[in-house]
Amino acid sequence: MYKELKDVRGELTAEDQPFAVTEVEVRGHKLKSYAMAPPSLKDIWALSAGYADRDYLVYEDERWTYADAHRDVASIANWLVAHGVEPGDRVAIAMRNYPEWLLAYWAILSVGAACVGMNAWWVTDEMLYGIEDATPKMIIGDQERLHRIADHTDKIGGATLVGVRLTDELPCEIIPWSDLLAHDGDLPDISVDPDDDACIFYTSGTTGRPKGAQLTHRGCVNNVMNVAFAAMAQGRAIARVQGTEEELLAQEPPVPSALLTTPLFHVTANNCVAQGATLAGGKITHMYRWDAGEALKIIEREKITSLTGVPVMAREVITHPDFAKTDTSSLMTLGGGGAQLPPDLVGKIDNAVETAKPNTGYGMTETCGIITAIAAEFFVDKPDSAGPPMPTFDARCVDENGNDVPIGETGELWVKGAPVIKGYLNRPDATAETITDGWLHTGDIARLDEDGFIYIVDRAKDMILRGGENIYCAEVENTIFKHDAVAEVSAFGIPDDRLGEEVGAAVVLRDGLSITGDELRAHCADLVAKHKIPRYIWFLDKPLPRNANGKFLRRELKESLKIADAA
Repeated sequence: MYKELKDVRGELTAEDQPFAVTEVEVRGHKLKSYAMAPPSLKDIWALSAGYADRDYLVYEDERWTYADAHRDVASIANWLVAHGVEPGDRVAIAMRNYPEWLLAYWAILSVGAACVGMNAWWVTDEMLYGIEDATPKMIIGDQERLHRIADHTDKIGGATLVGVRLTDELPCEIIPWSDLLAHDGDLPDISVDPDDDACIFYTSGTTGRPKGAQLTHRGCVNNVMNVAFAAMAQGRAIARVQGTEEELLAQEPPVPSALLTTPLFHVTANNCVAQGATLAGGKITHMYRWDAGEALKIIEREKITSLTGVPVMAREVITHPDFAKTDTSSLMTLGGGGAQLPPDLVGKIDNAVETAKPNTGYGMTETCGIITAIAAEFFVDKPDSAGPPMPTFDARCVDENGNDVPIGETGELWVKGAPVIKGYLNRPDATAETITDGWLHTGDIARLDEDGFIYIVDRAKDMILRGGENIYCAEVENTIFKHDAVAEVSAFGIPDDRLGEEVGAAVVLRDGLSITGDELRAHCADLVAKHKIPRYIWFLDKPLPRNANGKFLRRELKESLKIADAA
């Protein structure tokens, strides 16, 4: 079936075909891009107007058709323009996954501004950092997020605050969401360049505060086309093997019905799930928070065809007590991104849901979404693989000198293509370190097999991946170091069956001082989001191991510690 996949990919990307690939010059580099890609996400949104009567957004007992959504997006866009938002400005969204998130998002992009997706788990200090870094002209937030900054309006640079689903008074001036919906009229006629910033998503690194990745319209459009290509290519290849390709091509493609399970301030939910469903005229159902039992009810009620989240979500669905008595026959794909799907889960998904096939994608904020994708029989056959790279990427594995390694050998994965970000906002140093001559250094150690499939085997960067959230060790360490009792600290990831990794930290205290694990966690809780607080803390009575350059030997340290000894 790998020959069939190669043949189908070649056919779909051939000249004059829907996914024909060309080269474009972007920022001085020749990059692969889809020849027929719409210029901007504004054009993607405009295409969806043809689905007027279909359901688009669902949240509890609330429902928007595409016509409803286009009406609201036009109103919001007109309000933004009337209140001084111009092309090149930034507008922040700070809320949980309410439908207003996507309505605001499409409006912001349609007036040529960039959306700043603020992490809804950030505490006050982290939110103020993001606002200072991105300097948004407006902040559209819900009650909980606005409450965190309401007493600090002197630190938000004069940004206008807009409130969504407010439940009580806040000690600052807030414009109600209803005002934004009161501007009738068509969408403003504003030109958007493919290489303008579409959004700023904050991503963890290894050297301090999160960095604002600048995702362009060109990058995001190529990503959503990659999502569509992956599904089409693998589906057709399998049908060709089974002798049903002609029948498949004669059928009307099913209308997607996606359950949104991960935050819209990440590329998995926003760029891959939401934009993919929008392009296909699909329905997007929101949840207040993740709950496997509630997800099963929604799958049955809304006839969900695709559930994509972090891997633990798929596991919790198929192992839930209500799974056997829930109608899940609408599901066609069940899987996730944000962390590697454990190989055992691939087979369990394949066996648990007769109609659904396991799927996953590997990607990064820095690539506007997926780099690879794998599903169905290909995933079952290669459960530890992330799949082949998408057509708009060149991919290579290199050694420490930047030289290609032979097929089958491991090296750092570098990728190049239109989806690679412009850079990091206000961080030319980090941009130059991460992107060389158009090549993005992923920081992941990988190998390529003879079929062109990529296997991620380790991470070169010191980063913890907990439930799809990137947590960098430096921030955890910096937070712990703010306690006066701490002399040394090294943070690292501890394998966890449910979340992929949990946060661990080895701590050496100053002579004569003491602190308990719970006291140190309480200290962290005032400074960082709770998912960054160490679950495991080891108090050591000797200096942490370091190499000749003075860097902590994290792997050696981790291997010397036992979970049973953690505080």
